[in-house]
Amino acid sequence: MKNIFRKMHPYMFIILSFFGVILIGAILLVMPFASKTGESFGFVNSLFMSTSAVCVTGLSVMETSLGADMTVYAKIIMAILMEIGGLSIITITVFFFTVIGGKIGISRGYLIKESLNQDTMKNIVSLVKNIVAISFSIQIICALLNWYAFYEFLDKSVEAIDHKIIKSLGISLFHSSASFNNAGFDILENNGALYSLMAFSTDAKMLSNFSVYMVNYTTMFMIFTGGIGFVVIQDVIQKRRWKYFSLHSKITIITSLVIVIIGTIIIKFTTHISFTDSLFTVITSRTAGFDTYGMHLLKYNPPSFITIISLMFIGASPCSTGGGIKTTTFAITLIAIYHFARGKKTSAFKKSIDNDQIIKSFVLVAMAVMIIIAATFFILVNQPELGTDRVLFEVVSAFSTTGLSMGITNMLNIGSKFIVIFLMIFGRIGLLTIIGVLNKNWIHKDFDEIEYVKESVIIG
Repeated sequence: MKNIFRKMHPYMFIILSFFGVILIGAILLVMPFASKTGESFGFVNSLFMSTSAVCVTGLSVMETSLGADMTVYAKIIMAILMEIGGLSIITITVFFFTVIGGKIGISRGYLIKESLNQDTMKNIVSLVKNIVAISFSIQIICALLNWYAFYEFLDKSVEAIDHKIIKSLGISLFHSSASFNNAGFDILENNGALYSLMAFSTDAKMLSNFSVYMVNYTTMFMIFTGGIGFVVIQDVIQKRRWKYFSLHSKITIITSLVIVIIGTIIIKFTTHISFTDSLFTVITSRTAGFDTYGMHLLKYNPPSFITIISLMFIGASPCSTGGGIKTTTFAITLIAIYHFARGKKTSAFKKSIDNDQIIKSFVLVAMAVMIIIAATFFILVNQPELGTDRVLFEVVSAFSTTGLSMGITNMLNIGSKFIVIFLMIFGRIGLLTIIGVLNKNWIHKDFDEIEYVKESVIIG
């Protein structure tokens, strides 16, 4: 068994670990006692929900909402799956392995390095410990801050709810897990109605300003922190000063801030909603999936529709809980185009960018576009009545593991559900991880000794 582990490509191990957790989650959710009605959700729906949780997407095929359809048992399973998906099974396993005094060998160290998208195994165990400590600290603190807000939501609910203090704490803990891990699930309910976070919109006027702004800004903080990447967080904590930050951290921070600022301005002036709701919509569109605006309204607002699809496509940052092509990929692609147009070598912050990174960025963008187009095509062939705009939105949302929807997720038939399932898996694991399995020289990093004669090909 040990020899198999050593010979197995680390990327294959990462892929199999995700598939394994998804399958276990589906088996746990298919049980009759996972549903409040006592009837099983069915294997396909359970598989869809497990995939959505492990891939921290947030798309749901439930008839009404998680809160209305799922029992406490199912909600706990969903929360565990989100944590595993956000931090990865490898990170969590290594953390507990080191806590009990286990040693990390070279093969396991290489596996962790690849799982966390690192260039070196140096200080990898320290990074894992910091990831887990930071993640749970932020989630617990924000859950306590939001506790009263969710208690007020239950207090204003039409139905009588016993044990509101305990239930509101459970909702707050679940919400923190869904927020930091960029999953976007919610378990709020009001007579079975699907709410997401619509009740906490500044325009809803349902709750006190304290509760509304507390939930909005703590949620945005958790989404942004979880999506900025653990490497950047560690860089900020340890180095503190901008000039000492790595090139990766500088590009990630600048790109993330620029995207949020530009996106907020566009949403604010095209939807005419409040600044808080505009900011929330932009941040949640970067792979989180909570909704205070109402994505179904986008069909009346093309500028906002295009903006949110673009935000979902770009997504979060590497080594984070979010998906998408990632901010660094987007930034390097733009930087490379700019320098190519000027006839100069690609650089940023007075540091040159390796050609391998540029090629990876363009390959990733090209593959993502092709997969999105193909998935949209096949779903439309399968269910043309859904409409191109809504299907495209759903496909980008699934691939970027965002979880926003224009209301068609529970309309998908079995064929379309499996397409979305694979989109979520590809989006979470990463396209470069999947195609990286083809690299047979992953241990030695050898290059082919044969060099072919170069010949030009006309481009453009």
